[in-house]
Amino acid sequence: MEWLGVRFLRSLAGTWRFSVLDEENLASTSAGSKGHFVALWHGRMLLGVAHHGSTNWWVLVSDHQDGDISGALLRRFGYRVIRGSSTRGGARAVREMMAVLGEGAVVVITPDGPRGPMHSIKHGVVWMARATGYPIVPVGFACDRAWRTKGWDRFTIPKPWSRVVMTYGQPIRVEKSADEDGLRLAADSLRDSILAAEQRGFDSMHEAKDW
Repeated sequence: MEWLGVRFLRSLAGTWRFSVLDEENLASTSAGSKGHFVALWHGRMLLGVAHHGSTNWWVLVSDHQDGDISGALLRRFGYRVIRGSSTRGGARAVREMMAVLGEGAVVVITPDGPRGPMHSIKHGVVWMARATGYPIVPVGFACDRAWRTKGWDRFTIPKPWSRVVMTYGQPIRVEKSADEDGLRLAADSLRDSILAAEQRGFDSMHEAKDW
């Protein structure tokens, strides 16, 4: 059944009118093959799957059972997967991330996943940015027509032939000297940056935001 899901998603994504805004914000972190994090909302993860597949992108996926399906799907699209969460496999995941980031890879994180609440920022992502010294690139997604589930993240599935806009925000760096207040401010900045990126996407289509 897994291959049927991948085939369906490839076919569906092939109909989307996909565009990218502010891609220079991603390119600015890549000079000299420097690794970095990419942060996007859990409910938007499907929108970019087909775009960055088969690149040196790794995705942090929950080490719980609910991460098994996501991990299998991502591998089918050419991503590499790191399993771990704040409550399970966290130390191992950090070691893996440090290794791949040092090789210039991109590590994708959904800071409000896997259980929400929607648009929340778990401090793990800013803690990891502080610990590793690598920046976080906020990414927002917008689309004009979509199915949305009733789950906590309102998981977004763009309809056939819909417009999808991916917007990169400016990289966020967390100083190694940041204390708890500094981490909180970094988390707030990341949340605001992802939402602002999504707003720019909706504005570019002259569409109202969906949150």
